[in-house]
Amino acid sequence: MESFHSHDEELSLKLLIVFSRAFHRVAEKLKEDIRSHNLNTTEFAVLELLYNKGDQPIQQIGKKILLSSGSITYVIDKLEEKNLVCRRNCPTDRRVVYATITDGGKQLMKEIFPKHKKAVQQIFQALSPEEKQILISLLKKLGFSLET
Repeated sequence: MESFHSHDEELSLKLLIVFSRAFHRVAEKLKEDIRSHNLNTTEFAVLELLYNKGDQPIQQIGKKILLSSGSITYVIDKLEEKNLVCRRNCPTDRRVVYATITDGGKQLMKEIFPKHKKAVQQIFQALSPEEKQILISLLKKLGFSLET
C-alpha cells in the first residue's frame, strides 16, 4: 500500500510540472498574439467579454476575467483612452456603472478576433479534436474538485 501512495504522489508532482510548463507555454503564445494587436492580455480579455457578451457592470467584469476591481478600473481607463470602451451609468441604480464597447472597439475586435481564434487553433494543433475534448473534461473535473 505504501508504494501505491508514493507512486501516486510522484505522479502528482510530475503532473504539476508538466501542467505548469504547458500552461506557461500556452500563456506566452497567447500573449505574443495579443501583443501583436497592441493590447495586453487584460485589455483583450475585457474587450472580448464586452464584444461577445455586451455591456457589463464594471464591478462584475473582474469576477468574469479573474482580476481585482482596482485593476479593472485601471484597464477600463486605458481602454477609454484608446476609445475602445466607454463608461455608461445605469439608469436605475446610480451605484452601477457599465462598460460598453465603442464602435471603434467593435471594429477592432471584428478585425482581430478571427486572427486570435486562428492563433488559439495553432496553439492546440498538436491535439486531435477527441484529445481536446478529453482534456477539457479532465481539466473541468480537476477544477470542480477544487471548488470550495
